[in-house]
Amino acid sequence: MERLKGKKAAIIGLSTEGQDAIKFFLSEGSDIVCADRRDEKTVFSEYPDLQTLPVRLSLGASYLSCLDTADIIVRTPGMALSTPELIEAKAAGKEITSVTKLFFEFCNAPIIGVTGTKGKGTTSTLIYEMLKKGGKTVYLGGNVGTPLLSQVKQIYPEDWVVLELSSFQLEDLTQSPHIAVVLKITQDHLSNFDPLATNYHVSREAYVDAKKQIVSNQKPEDTAIFNADDTTSSSFAQYSPAKKYYFGKKEGAGAQILNNEVFLTVGQKSQSIAKLSEIHLLGAHNLENVAAAALTASLIGIKEETIKTVVQTFPGLPNRLEKVGENNGVTYINDSFSTTPETTIAAIQAFSNPIILILGGSEKGSDFTQMGETIAGSTVKKVILVGEMTDRIGTALKNGGYLGELVTGLTAMHEMVRSASESATPGDVVLLSPACASFGLFKNYKERGKQFIYEVSLL
Repeated sequence: MERLKGKKAAIIGLSTEGQDAIKFFLSEGSDIVCADRRDEKTVFSEYPDLQTLPVRLSLGASYLSCLDTADIIVRTPGMALSTPELIEAKAAGKEITSVTKLFFEFCNAPIIGVTGTKGKGTTSTLIYEMLKKGGKTVYLGGNVGTPLLSQVKQIYPEDWVVLELSSFQLEDLTQSPHIAVVLKITQDHLSNFDPLATNYHVSREAYVDAKKQIVSNQKPEDTAIFNADDTTSSSFAQYSPAKKYYFGKKEGAGAQILNNEVFLTVGQKSQSIAKLSEIHLLGAHNLENVAAAALTASLIGIKEETIKTVVQTFPGLPNRLEKVGENNGVTYINDSFSTTPETTIAAIQAFSNPIILILGGSEKGSDFTQMGETIAGSTVKKVILVGEMTDRIGTALKNGGYLGELVTGLTAMHEMVRSASESATPGDVVLLSPACASFGLFKNYKERGKQFIYEVSLL
């Protein structure tokens, strides 16, 4: 990594990933300037250790003015490639990179990359747990696990790395994973309302194009795994020269979902991995994640019994259909990670019980038509509709034929949980599955989920 020694590196965005990038460039002997649009007081309160590091800071409204003196610019995924300062820097011959690009460049171990609209975190973590249980030394990173760039020198060729990769991490990659896993792709990130980010995709086509990078730079000796039931995922096969495998409900898939059960085909033998009733993950849609992970692990050589054990004991991830409480016979489910209509539809379909649904938030460019129809034909008996999307979702509910109770105008989580609990009777499910981003009412989806859990704990 001699090419970085003595180079002037501008690290944009002091997130957890940005902090890891600082460690990496310091270890390489680079001259570092950290750029962030927040002021010094805010930055130091969130990252107090930054005050003791040998780095320069460029903060506030003119934070990108430091790019003129940089040799290498490390872009945060939240910054659009179309940012004028980045375009000017590239035209001036400066290297524009990212933590993900650098990790791909310097990592000596094979990388398993997982992308899709939803399910990436669950699938990535399942693969990680399967490999670990199977005796492999494995690292989990990307949008789950821990940042890995600063550890790249300690990752050896015989190890494995699993990365959850978003469209923003993929869009400017020039390398693809050795094993690419492509889950169902709908749409996401078509609007931006995050005050600390500028990145979004101008159309679904642009979003899909960004995702394609997970396979477009693969080699013939690599492996690509696709969702056989999803047209967009399957279409990616034409962009990869790698060996191709499929999971899903279609006959002949390497991991097939049949009657709410996952079967893994190894050679001529079909092995049951798990029935929906045997796993802790809620919702039949999670069988797709199980199938994708099981197929990946099997191709690496993990034994079927090991795969089965992991699948049947995996507790799930926080904020994804997470059971967080039960009170007076009412079950409370935190699905705050749901920021699209598609994931809320999947959440609703995970239950046969009567549902009280907390729904809404800020814009992500979604179409709520199908969700409105699904809610109207489901067991949802009450909708607590909040946030900027109230009118649009309300219209979708009305047009879909929803006749249940509708509450609007609430702005605090304690009001939402109280309204839900007052209407709930034994056997009901109170489901926080917003189908929208959280900005406007909450800092992020994690804060939204945290507040929900806290309010449920007070019941």
